[in-house]
Amino acid sequence: MKAKLIVFLLIAGTSVSFAQMGDYDHKRELQGDSALWHKIVLPDGVFGKTKDNLSDIRVFGITENGDTIEAPYLLEIDKGKTESKDVNFKLINQSRDKRGYYFTFELPAEKAINQIKLDMGRQNFDWRINLEGSHDQRQWFNILENYRILSIKNKQTEYRFTKLAFPNSRYRFFRLFINSHEKPALKTASLSLREATEGNYRDYTLSLTRIAEDKRNKKTEVFAKLPLPVPISSLKINIGDTMDYYRPFTVEYLADSFKTEMGWKYNYRNLTSGVLNSIEKNEFDFQEKVLQNIKITIHNYDNETLKIGDIGAKAAVHYLTARFSKPARYYLVYGNPNANKPHYDIGHFSDKIPDNPTNLQVGEEKPIYKNNPPKTEALFKNKIWLWAVMAIVILLLGWFSISMIKKK
Repeated sequence: MKAKLIVFLLIAGTSVSFAQMGDYDHKRELQGDSALWHKIVLPDGVFGKTKDNLSDIRVFGITENGDTIEAPYLLEIDKGKTESKDVNFKLINQSRDKRGYYFTFELPAEKAINQIKLDMGRQNFDWRINLEGSHDQRQWFNILENYRILSIKNKQTEYRFTKLAFPNSRYRFFRLFINSHEKPALKTASLSLREATEGNYRDYTLSLTRIAEDKRNKKTEVFAKLPLPVPISSLKINIGDTMDYYRPFTVEYLADSFKTEMGWKYNYRNLTSGVLNSIEKNEFDFQEKVLQNIKITIHNYDNETLKIGDIGAKAAVHYLTARFSKPARYYLVYGNPNANKPHYDIGHFSDKIPDNPTNLQVGEEKPIYKNNPPKTEALFKNKIWLWAVMAIVILLLGWFSISMIKKK
């Protein structure tokens, strides 16, 4: 009896140790050199099978004794950073000649800038500008030439592009020339140095599944699809036309779908909006969203439809920085709608994590089979048998009661 009890407890203990891992649907074995700190890059196949906030991702290890341990981790997104530092200046000169208007900016000292934003008091203009730099206002050097700025405002469109972007330029004086016979009415200007730290992104090309022309409502609907659901944060829409164009557009992602008697119904939710135009690169950043199918609606108004080219997307690389405290066989585990976001101590000591943790290889996805207990069938499926047993029990109880009374 003692031996049987010990075996039972061992089996029960093993079942409890695997219960954590058994709550999830998928696992990938982690392979690589054994160390304390590790970097685990999440493959594309993970995102479509986790919660939107990735809170159901875990790293479990199975020791030689069969125990399950949980490794703490930090989730990081390698999307880079952008900082813009304003530079003080004075507007020291405004003049004009038969060609246009000049504005000269003076800095307290020679400082590098790479961006100027202009705020004009006019609407509906299309001007070409030149930008020059000088150390002493005697010799001037070209920075931008024949650069286009414009503003469009009417019942259909409101679009403004008045930002000058150029390579880092270090001068004491900057002179702006606007080729216009109308007074530009420059209200304000801002000079700044924009510094960007490059992130690590994966590039994708979406497949165009369908392009629908709605001539009645004067719009084009473009349907496109990614190979897998991934966390997209940027889209680039290439247009094949060489003519000038300015078209408002919206991008929606497929949130869910369901089948009805009339066919499939699709629910789309807003992702971003803007203006497709022939001036800029038509690259649009937005808050990251895990998606696979998108719909782009372009408002043409009374213009010809645009020729849609390739549609590209970018997704920042997501990775885990995990700490392995014990030797074990470790797995990346995910797929549990009931899991909450984990809270680990290492989140308070991120400064102690090494800069270059050991990279681990992530294996192929495998399902985690659930140990569902067998269904217990009813002892008596027919109610007649149940009533018969109850009658026998009542008779026996009555017989024992009568026997005890007679004895007394």
